[in-house]
Amino acid sequence: MPDITGNARGKIIPADKFSHDYGTRLPEGIFATTVTGEFPDDYYELTSPSDSDMILRPDADTVRMVPWATDPTAQVIHDCFTKTGEPHELAPRNVLRRVLNAYAELGLRPVVAPELEFFLVQKNTDPDFPLLPPAGRSGRPETARQSYSIDAVNEFDPILDLMYDYCDAMKLDVDTLIHESGAAQLEVNFTHANAMDLADQVFLFKRTMRESAMRHGIYATFLAKPMENEPGSAMHIHQSLLRISDGSNVFTGEHGGEDFSPLFGHYTGRPAEVRAGGNGILRAERELLPSADVRRGLPEQCALGLRQPHLRAARAAGYAGEHAGGKPVRRLGCQPLPGHRRHHWPPACSASASRAPPPRRSAAAPRNWATTCRARWARRWTGWKAARNCGRCWASASAGPMCRSSGRNTRPSSA
Repeated sequence: MPDITGNARGKIIPADKFSHDYGTRLPEGIFATTVTGEFPDDYYELTSPSDSDMILRPDADTVRMVPWATDPTAQVIHDCFTKTGEPHELAPRNVLRRVLNAYAELGLRPVVAPELEFFLVQKNTDPDFPLLPPAGRSGRPETARQSYSIDAVNEFDPILDLMYDYCDAMKLDVDTLIHESGAAQLEVNFTHANAMDLADQVFLFKRTMRESAMRHGIYATFLAKPMENEPGSAMHIHQSLLRISDGSNVFTGEHGGEDFSPLFGHYTGRPAEVRAGGNGILRAERELLPSADVRRGLPEQCALGLRQPHLRAARAAGYAGEHAGGKPVRRLGCQPLPGHRRHHWPPACSASASRAPPPRRSAAAPRNWATTCRARWARRWTGWKAARNCGRCWASASAGPMCRSSGRNTRPSSA
């Protein structure tokens, strides 16, 4: 079972000793301990005074083989119950199940697609020493920013090939893999599906990725900020809401209109609604993110926590969202200039937790999607050249190319 921090807690049992009727017991105090195993001051406010055991019942749908085990071994995720038979309120799967049941009462079904970022690091047996990027097949650790680099990913092909083999054996629906901006920082995307199934897959994938890396003498870490001078890692979650009755997306306008529905504004929590005390993701972020480190000197977009899709472009490309047939939402993207990073447009699934906003299109810009992309990349290419390829430049439709590192306008002179 997953604990509050996403670590796997459980028992190893010989197959002939495992009983579906008797089940397994674990102390409920597991849900009140920190990631390092310490007990917080309010421990007994979270658990019962008796520090009771929970009754664990296996979920047969989660049985998967463990491909890295020496002997044939299966793993199964359990649900947690109190001794009176009630679902334990602190168990993460029960928390998510309560949320999904609340949506079902409204006739809605969430569809999500998580993106996991993580670092590969050198083996570090002394926690007092900082983590360092590992050496790939070239024998050299990464030092430069290599966003979306194919060659940088190929440095770790043996690890990633093993990871994909393990995921296939465990039926984990891993889709795209990219290289992020940090040294040996990677990101794995999952295909859109129901929230409970993907939560289980993400839980199991973390174990799978660590095992794959360890078998090649490398560690994999999903910590938010494992290295001081490298970007942080996150888990972005693409989100949609579908009507259970017909599978339609409730975030789109009436009769396939060009605007988002009022429910979309309520769900995301537009600034006016937040100031008025309304609900929504933006308001909930204050509780989910009790502290945030926004570095000075960087544009505000670097701290962006929520993106919405370009609905008109999504419809024009035929990616209007997941329909009743269950076809997953596909990602929109602009084709980059040769040798430069690919800019991924947010998926057409309504709301995307992310770090960067979609580029804005001026009113005078052409409406043709391909032409708009080429024009935008031409402006960015000019900015990159003027900034001597610092790798952190962006273009604004109103202010022209800017250098993200210095914040100065990098528009070249007329000469």
